[in-house]
Amino acid sequence: MKGRDSMKRTSHISELREIIAMERGRGRKIAFIPTMGYLHRGHLALVEQAKQTGAFVVLSIFVNPLQFGPHEDYASYPRDLDRDASLVKDAGVDALFHPSVEEMYPQQMVTYVEVGQLDTVLCGAKRPGHFRGVTTVVSKLFHIVQPDFAFFGQKDYQQYLIIQRMVNDLNLPIEVCPVSIVREEDGLAISSRNVFLTSEQRQEAKVLSQSLIDAETCLRSGERSTRTLEKQIRETISGNCHGIIDYVEVRDAEDLSEVTMIERPVLIALAVKFGSTRLIDNKVVEVYSHDQNDDEI
Repeated sequence: MKGRDSMKRTSHISELREIIAMERGRGRKIAFIPTMGYLHRGHLALVEQAKQTGAFVVLSIFVNPLQFGPHEDYASYPRDLDRDASLVKDAGVDALFHPSVEEMYPQQMVTYVEVGQLDTVLCGAKRPGHFRGVTTVVSKLFHIVQPDFAFFGQKDYQQYLIIQRMVNDLNLPIEVCPVSIVREEDGLAISSRNVFLTSEQRQEAKVLSQSLIDAETCLRSGERSTRTLEKQIRETISGNCHGIIDYVEVRDAEDLSEVTMIERPVLIALAVKFGSTRLIDNKVVEVYSHDQNDDEI
């Protein structure tokens, strides 16, 4: 087993490519985990899944300015590189890549990657340009790392679908691997932004996951109307917290298209603002002909 101090670390693209080329020369495959840092148990679950492939695991930390709008929290987004480096060493990451903005964007960008349709709903509708920034930086990172596997958490389910579609459409030889949402004991989805919640907001925020559980229970009981489920979720959230609902929507789990009556797997997704902190959560639910055999996917 490799020692804790064997992790390679660089902020330079050329050096990372040299490290990866050396591992390729040894016959290793490459697993990649792109992050914006301020790591938590959700990120470490990605590392755990990546390590199970037996590949050389590369994790990147880069707070990408392209995916933040002019009034969003880019400047205040939590950062602690030393803490993160210690966490990923302990978790067994093989190489940490933490480039500067100047390293990733040495000149003004005029080339972008966009995934149409999937980026115009849910968070894409509320944060114009966000997913263009995500797909552009992930495309750059994929070209730098050239991984065999790439790991993404399903808390950002729309992001996962968009990255998967980009990989398919551009024939990138990468297996995109989704990892289930990691939650606190009371159900709140773990997020780097949770640190900004006040104690009262943190207590109230647990209603988000509970509203999803209640909606799934209603669906299991035979309800198939998306409008009814959305209304129930909104009422649960509004009645139990001071958060401002950004959106609550039930969409097709494969392509995020609108659904009126639920007959296929669906994504139940929501975004709620607690002060200036915007939290997202979701649940993907399969629908069977015999409800007693239903299981979440």
